[in-house]
Amino acid sequence: MAHRPAYHRIHAMPASISSAVTAVADDWRASEEIDFKLHFKIEDLIGIDALSQHGSDLEANDKPPEDSSDSFPDGGLEAWLVVLGGWCALVCTFGLINSVGVFEQYYVSGPLKAYGQSTVSWILSALVFLQIFCGSIFGLVFDNYGPRWLLRGGSVTFIFGLVMLSFSTEYYQIFLSQGIVSAIGSSAVFHAAMSSIASWFQKNRAAAYGVMVTGSSFGGLFWPIMMNKLIVKIGFPWMMRVMSLIFMFLLAFACLTVKTRLPPKLRRFVLKEYLDNLKDIRLAITSVAAFFFMLGMFLPFNYVLLQAEKAGFSPALIPYLLPILNAVSILGRVLSGVTADKVGRFNMMVSITFFSALVCLVIWIPIKSIAGVLVFVSIFGFASGGFIGVCTTLVSQISDISQIGTRVGTLFAIESIGALIGSPIGGAIVSAHHGDYLGLQLFCGCSMMIGSLMFIWARHILVGFRCIKV
Repeated sequence: MAHRPAYHRIHAMPASISSAVTAVADDWRASEEIDFKLHFKIEDLIGIDALSQHGSDLEANDKPPEDSSDSFPDGGLEAWLVVLGGWCALVCTFGLINSVGVFEQYYVSGPLKAYGQSTVSWILSALVFLQIFCGSIFGLVFDNYGPRWLLRGGSVTFIFGLVMLSFSTEYYQIFLSQGIVSAIGSSAVFHAAMSSIASWFQKNRAAAYGVMVTGSSFGGLFWPIMMNKLIVKIGFPWMMRVMSLIFMFLLAFACLTVKTRLPPKLRRFVLKEYLDNLKDIRLAITSVAAFFFMLGMFLPFNYVLLQAEKAGFSPALIPYLLPILNAVSILGRVLSGVTADKVGRFNMMVSITFFSALVCLVIWIPIKSIAGVLVFVSIFGFASGGFIGVCTTLVSQISDISQIGTRVGTLFAIESIGALIGSPIGGAIVSAHHGDYLGLQLFCGCSMMIGSLMFIWARHILVGFRCIKV
């Protein structure tokens, strides 16, 4: 017999049976409707958002997973090779900047002796300015394409500028080759290295930065001694060519090892985006604080040699002042990075900046003896050593990892203005006081103290005045 649908069988039944079945079905539907309504009434009581959360979780499975804190390697061979490559990059870039006092001393007493200290310092201020400011551009390039082309193009440009410096004798030639060309190349290498490390470390990020930025201290330790010795033996031009050859090998290693762990995300250059970053009051105050600290930070590097020379210090001792300052800063950079991860990065930055300013005001001003200058450069090197490494981690702490390049670039753009105008202002103050360094020392200490107070303000915005890790 052919199979018939259920409703045909129901209508084929006697009327009394059909009525009974229909009644049972109606009762079942009513019961289910009551249970359904009761179910959602209970969900209202215990939280209907549990169902919506479940739906969101299902939708999230269709989206690419975002990088979580657990996914950071925080160590391993690959991560530490990035640190080592970045260390080599900083030996060449910021290591040379930490040696600017040698250039200042050589220019003032050599090819540019017809110019004043303030005029000569514009060359080195432009070098530091572009080194830092170009991060606002190279940060976006890093976000879009990663570090590879920044490292390669920057290395070639940097070396080319240094080789051209070896042939330069006039003010404008030195300004273009060192203050512009080599500075732009150096900046590309520096920012590629600094931005890459953020994707490899989170819990130990400040420690990793602290280790990497010791490269600038090692460069500042060896380059001044080497430069002074080679200038005497083979002259300034050949000294620069030898330095360029050494840098070539170090930067080649950096190009092979420095890389980012996260894939780049293409983004257009939009000036408004950089300005919009400053709508985040935390980043805005942190950037202004870095500006004031940088306004005075490089004055001891630039002028302590000239001050010692004017005070009649032994010519045999003067070339070792910068190496001493940079050698002690190695310890300061490592300890500040490790400590920042333990006690909080903003807490550590407040300590670094306040102590550095205090050293300039309390120790640098009253000293007159050789022993006093040695004590000052040692303590200042230790105190200020951690600034560059910890400053970058502050931005990482208050930023999304995918925007680290542009937000660090925003901070560096503001900070770099302080580096640009600080040394020329210091030189002008010395000239106005007929060679006396008291005004420069006061300007240095007070500007860094203002920076420290601004960092305290930034910390207050985050957690108030509570004594907690931040």
